[in-house]
Amino acid sequence: MGITASPRVLVIGLDPRRVPGPWDPEPVVEAIEAGLAKFAEHGVGVESCLFGLDGSDDVDEVVGDALRAHPWECVTIGGGLRHSDDQVELLERVINLVRRHAPDAAIAFNSSPATTYEAAARWLA
Repeated sequence: MGITASPRVLVIGLDPRRVPGPWDPEPVVEAIEAGLAKFAEHGVGVESCLFGLDGSDDVDEVVGDALRAHPWECVTIGGGLRHSDDQVELLERVINLVRRHAPDAAIAFNSSPATTYEAAARWLA
């Protein structure tokens, strides 16, 4: 059994399985998993905080709890929150939660699930 690196990066985003709509979330789920696997390949600890848009999550509570769980070096915010005009207020809430609960963490933005590690790596010491 390998040693797990302590978490340094928190990835916050939408849980594709709980985003309403007539679409297949599985390709996005697989892309997220592949993107997170790059952290292990580079020996960087990562945790993810995914929440749904189906009303089943208290976003402030879920994201706040994740942000308070560790002293994060970087918080990466996924594109699902940034690329939708319908989610501007939610994006603002998440960024302000990061500022409040992880003020020393860098904030990074990925361009796709595949670039999550690269986005965080730009800010890791």
